Amino acid sequence: MIALLQRVASARVEVAGRVTGAIGTGLLMLVCAEPGDGEALADKLVAKVLKLRVFSDEAGKMNRSVADIGGGLLVVSQFTLAADTSGGNRPGFSGAAGPELGRRLYERVLATARVMHPQVEAGEFGADMQVHLVNDGPVTIPIALRA
Repeated sequence: MIALLQRVASARVEVAGRVTGAIGTGLLMLVCAEPGDGEALADKLVAKVLKLRVFSDEAGKMNRSVADIGGGLLVVSQFTLAADTSGGNRPGFSGAAGPELGRRLYERVLATARVMHPQVEAGEFGADMQVHLVNDGPVTIPIALRA
């Protein structure tokens, strides 16, 4: 699975003009499933994201997790994280899981996150979404976990 985390001061997702999820301080998590990924990997990804120390402590060091600061988690599906740009100017997306597996693992990420963290918001799988964010830092962290 692939995730791209952005530490945010605020973020929201809109679908057809309606807000589907919004947070204040926290993490925007763009997530993409790949063929061969499974539920255990989705669970491992969520655990890693919630423990990742990307928020500053009193000394200004990145030493706190989103859980430590009581921040929000906004989870958005984004199959384009699996883009292959090696062959020309049009990216290929064959590295992304198909829609059925992608949806199942996205929903697993959400379900696991909601069990492990008190504030989880979401985009809408497969929808044309507008993501608004104020990147804090900026801090952007890629994560790739393989089965």
